Amino acid sequence: QVQLVESGGGSVQAGGSLRLSCAVSGFTSKTYCVGWFRQAPGQGREGVAGIDNDGSTRYAESVKGRFTVSKDSVKNTVYLQMDSLKPEDTATYYCAATPAYSCSYYCVNSDCQLRHRGQGTQVTVSS
Repeated sequence: QVQLVESGGGSVQAGGSLRLSCAVSGFTSKTYCVGWFRQAPGQGREGVAGIDNDGSTRYAESVKGRFTVSKDSVKNTVYLQMDSLKPEDTATYYCAATPAYSCSYYCVNSDCQLRHRGQGTQVTVSS
């Protein structure tokens, strides 16, 4: 059973940083890709970043240059480093994954609706 567990959310002032973690378990194969999406109250899902099985990354224009996605294959954990945070980044952030080699392009150009997702972690940025 695949499980994704996010952690690291919180409240920060504009300009601050947070690092989200997504612990991945349960895949029978080591071939999977992971994306991050967010959803603010009353708004739709927005894919913000993705990392493919080979480590290739993609970002939504809204976060490019501020967010960095990375992974530790030994710990089976994917990270989303968020710097220069803005109030409009306030949302619940979710990691999602699917047993595929690549999904980052789909994730940042669509709603990142992958096969599995975590429970989400809240990020609040105050001005």
